[in-house]
Amino acid sequence: MNEGNTPLRSLKEWRSYGQGYLKDAKIEDADTDAWLLMEYVCKMNRNYYYFHMDDFMEEKAALRYQELIHKRAAHIPVQYLTGEAWFYGESYLVDEHVLIPRQDTEVLIEESLKRLKPGMHILDLCTGSGCILLTLIRNASVTGAGSDISPEALAVAEKNQKRQGLKDCSWIESNLFEKIDGTFDMITSNPPYIPSGEIPGLMEEVRDHEPVLALDGHEDGLYFYRKIIDQSRRHLKSQAWLCMEIGFDQPDALTTLLTEAGYTNIQIIKDLAALPRVAVAQWISKC
Repeated sequence: MNEGNTPLRSLKEWRSYGQGYLKDAKIEDADTDAWLLMEYVCKMNRNYYYFHMDDFMEEKAALRYQELIHKRAAHIPVQYLTGEAWFYGESYLVDEHVLIPRQDTEVLIEESLKRLKPGMHILDLCTGSGCILLTLIRNASVTGAGSDISPEALAVAEKNQKRQGLKDCSWIESNLFEKIDGTFDMITSNPPYIPSGEIPGLMEEVRDHEPVLALDGHEDGLYFYRKIIDQSRRHLKSQAWLCMEIGFDQPDALTTLLTEAGYTNIQIIKDLAALPRVAVAQWISKC
């Protein structure tokens, strides 16, 4: 049941096993991941653990824990193993069809919230798990639609909507604006923006397990931005906002694209690491 000579029976011993196994596999956050997987398998919190860490772990749970530790050692992200990721204070279901929500994207949420008013109608392109759209609906009292080219991703987004009990949104299977009708007060997007040539050099967790469809921004990483910036103009109300997550090395290119397309009030916002993270721009109709 384990690879050592000493039987591992208690919660404490199994946790130590998990930490050691992941460290040997060069997993960066070995201690944290070993704990998260134990928390998930045993459905317990830290208080329970510290009062019961010398208790035996049930055999079924121990086998499951060992299985998940081995999968994490193979660089499968812990969020895919537990099926859950936290974003802006809320739990989201995730699987291999959607990107794992990241704290960096919360900068996009903050900037969008500054510009939203109750009753506005928004569109989230490349919605994935739906975390951007659902967070904005929950925190800004707006309605909206989320679109994605992947039906599997939309199935995850719909599950998250139902799980959170939100009703003011819809889901559209669409290649960007292909099946989008109407105009919006804001369009948000975290599109694929990694140049194709850089994908082989990504962390193994990202490169081998997160959906390439949601990562690959084609040759220069700007393919989807060009299309979104151009086509959004037909779907934005006058004085509406376009808010997009961007790569740290893309602010100059995005500023140029937005300026040439006729957007105004262009801003590049940095994240907590002082890296460019979000581009926002306003569309003022000339009609």
